[in-house]
Amino acid sequence: MRWRHRDRSLFLWLLVAAALLVLVVNPIARLLWVSLQGPHGLTLANYVTAFSRWRYVEALVNSLIVGLAVGALCVVFGVPMAWAVSRTDMPGKGLVWAAILGTFIVPNYLGAVAWILLAGPNAGWLNRVWTSLTGAEAGPFNIYSMSGLVLVVAASSFPYMFVFTRSALDLISSEMEDAATTLGAGVWRTTWRVTLPLTLPAIMGAFIVAFLEAIAIFGAPALIALPGRFQVMTTMLWQFFEFPPKVEVAAAYAMPLLAVTVLLFWLQQRIIARKGYIALTGKGGERRMVRLGRWRWVVLGYCLFVTALSFFLPMLVVLQAAFAKAWGRGFSLDNLTLHNVRFVVIDQPLTRAATLHTFVYGGAAAVLALALALAIAYIVRRRLVPYARVLSYVAMAPFVIPGIVLAIGFYASYTAPPLVLYGTAWILILAFATRFLPIAYANSDAALRAINPEMEDAGVEVDACR
Repeated sequence: MRWRHRDRSLFLWLLVAAALLVLVVNPIARLLWVSLQGPHGLTLANYVTAFSRWRYVEALVNSLIVGLAVGALCVVFGVPMAWAVSRTDMPGKGLVWAAILGTFIVPNYLGAVAWILLAGPNAGWLNRVWTSLTGAEAGPFNIYSMSGLVLVVAASSFPYMFVFTRSALDLISSEMEDAATTLGAGVWRTTWRVTLPLTLPAIMGAFIVAFLEAIAIFGAPALIALPGRFQVMTTMLWQFFEFPPKVEVAAAYAMPLLAVTVLLFWLQQRIIARKGYIALTGKGGERRMVRLGRWRWVVLGYCLFVTALSFFLPMLVVLQAAFAKAWGRGFSLDNLTLHNVRFVVIDQPLTRAATLHTFVYGGAAAVLALALALAIAYIVRRRLVPYARVLSYVAMAPFVIPGIVLAIGFYASYTAPPLVLYGTAWILILAFATRFLPIAYANSDAALRAINPEMEDAGVEVDACR
């Protein structure tokens, strides 16, 4: 009975894994094929072109610097906030969580627009406030810089770190913390030496996601890097598609980043393989909140500072611009109008249809991505198939392919039989599900890593005895 049940489960997981491989591998294989195409057949000339000019290499180096800096800043932003919300008696948790959800909803390019209005070197609101208070000729902030780009991208990416880390913290019982306290460790030492190390898989998974998103997004770099007169990989790819388009060179330019993903996952496995991170057992456990005393207001202030950077300040200037007759006139009653909102919501039918499509397609893509992510994470964690670890690399691969290049892969994959999806909603749903599959996979993998397989074996034994 037990093996019969396992065989049925294994067959189901293999079907789901096959669907994942078709969705991810097919577009990437088409990209690889295109990168090797030349006028006279297969060639490496596209790779030579992509990496023989210094400005191309410099853009790639800039992307790697931005990715590492964003990942590190996401750790600084997200981990303390996750600990504060999950494990402490900090007040205002609902407000902090609502602001983080708002950050998730706001697109990164809209956040970039907001920060241009806030920290533009000439007319930015923060610089104008500074000059009015100090009498200086110019303000200290310049969003059109490498540090400005890192701040904007990290402000929109740190919720991944928060969610992953909080999910791991919610699974950790207070029993180990109580043991450390009994041995004389204080609150901060217990947190640093016991609690946070148990979340290392989740933190590293979120770091990888933040890094990959930082080097793959286009909106924020296009608005900040190009006016700042420096290039990153995605803006360089955009130039490859200017007339005449260099599709083959663009594909070759994106391919080596797959090696970065493999290297990051190899490093993650080397770091965590020597230790055990299973914190959830069949006995369960109680989680007690850490009492911070007067420090809870300091921690709340830090959380509000981070959410102000990511949500409150950007939304304030965006709303002001949305309801203003002229955004440069500032906050005044005679500058308020509802005409902009009426035009978008009522007078313009295209925006109504686009809004409906966004929610429907986004919801369908989220369900599909989550189902596939849970399946592939379970296969990898429980090793249901040989070489299961390869599937984790495949699941994370879409994040290192810029959206504009991945779109070409989907176009090449689904415009010819046997699966013709071009011009339908399904190609958008599959593309979005594939593009953001790494987020769902990294979170699912971190959660499954903390669950002891013995609990499942006990359930199977009970089912077999019935």
